[in-house]
Amino acid sequence: MPQYDVYHEPVKRALTKDGWTITDDPYVMAYKGLRLYADLGAEKPIAAEKLEQKIVVEVKVFGTPSPITELERAVGQYSIYRILLARISPERALWLAIAQDIYEDFFRQPAVQDYCCRSYHPFVGV
Repeated sequence: MPQYDVYHEPVKRALTKDGWTITDDPYVMAYKGLRLYADLGAEKPIAAEKLEQKIVVEVKVFGTPSPITELERAVGQYSIYRILLARISPERALWLAIAQDIYEDFFRQPAVQDYCCRSYHPFVGV
């Protein structure tokens, strides 16, 4: 089993407070002998459409002195998870959970915005 990041429980609480139901902790992705673990799976009803929105959340701390190195790791992991999810559970969106200060201090820089924020959905607020 994977080790949880320091923000794992705060992310769960934030999702629950926002109306999400945690369905998997961790969310297991298995495909043709490959087994990977994202931090959380969650669902939220969409009342107007009588559907459910489903997500997989990967929590990242960005705890080293180099946010670029952390970004490289996160993007690599995110890319692998996205490809795998497209095969096993295409109805699920993949979210990256990061701390508010990392989002404001690093992810809002123009070069990072140009790359990340157009193709990834960060969940901010931890």
